[in-house]
Amino acid sequence: MPFVSANGIRLSYQRTGRGEPVLLVMGSGAAGRVWTMHQTPALNRAGYETIVFDNRGIAPSSAPPGNYSLADMTADTLGLIEALDIGPCRIVGTSMGAMIAQELALARPDLVRCAVLMATRARSDATRRMMLAADRALRASGLTLPPKYTAARTVLEMLSPATLNDDAAAAGWLEIFELTSGHTAPGQDAVDTVGDRRPALRGLTVPCRAIAFSDDLICPPHLVAEVADAIPGCDYVQIPGCGHLGNLESPEAVNTAIVEFLDKY
Repeated sequence: MPFVSANGIRLSYQRTGRGEPVLLVMGSGAAGRVWTMHQTPALNRAGYETIVFDNRGIAPSSAPPGNYSLADMTADTLGLIEALDIGPCRIVGTSMGAMIAQELALARPDLVRCAVLMATRARSDATRRMMLAADRALRASGLTLPPKYTAARTVLEMLSPATLNDDAAAAGWLEIFELTSGHTAPGQDAVDTVGDRRPALRGLTVPCRAIAFSDDLICPPHLVAEVADAIPGCDYVQIPGCGHLGNLESPEAVNTAIVEFLDKY
């Protein structure tokens, strides 16, 4: 993969397809290549060029020491857009990547043509704050949980009951998460997603679509709907039968919702 220097960070990226550019921004702890399983092929078929990249903390991009902030991640993405000269571009983000897209659209609307915000939120409610605090307390304790336990907890948090109740599908996911257990981006763990950004989002002028996944425990539909309510003119789509990894569990429905919106702008 080629690299660019953005915001003092070396970012790896990949471009595929032909057409107007779509930048895909991944969530925490995951590589940009996750998009290439389902989303970039669909977007390329729809006539778009796609750009995926690895956020700071994800190899082979730079992983500077210390804690990262949402502002850091947003500045990296802004720098990537400018370095590749693709603005204003369409942006698709999921989870933390969607929050980055929101902040980028607020700070530099001239670089964002429109944005699809999947599994996003503008604040954390009591349950999500508790989950985050528990995770941070565990990391601070220095304890390392067995990969099998970590995999079991991850599938319960990230996937829908429909997937978990399918023996073959659940077994496959458990194997994947067990094999990748421990491959984390420590600096990303500190990214603050607990503040309330709803007042700021009311000033967002870029066309947006918020996509919620019905069984998402990390960014549940009611929090995604708050984003849609806050952003003027933002529409809202809820996709049934999938959890936080809805783009992998229900790729056809997700891809249809993405392409339909991007084609409008």
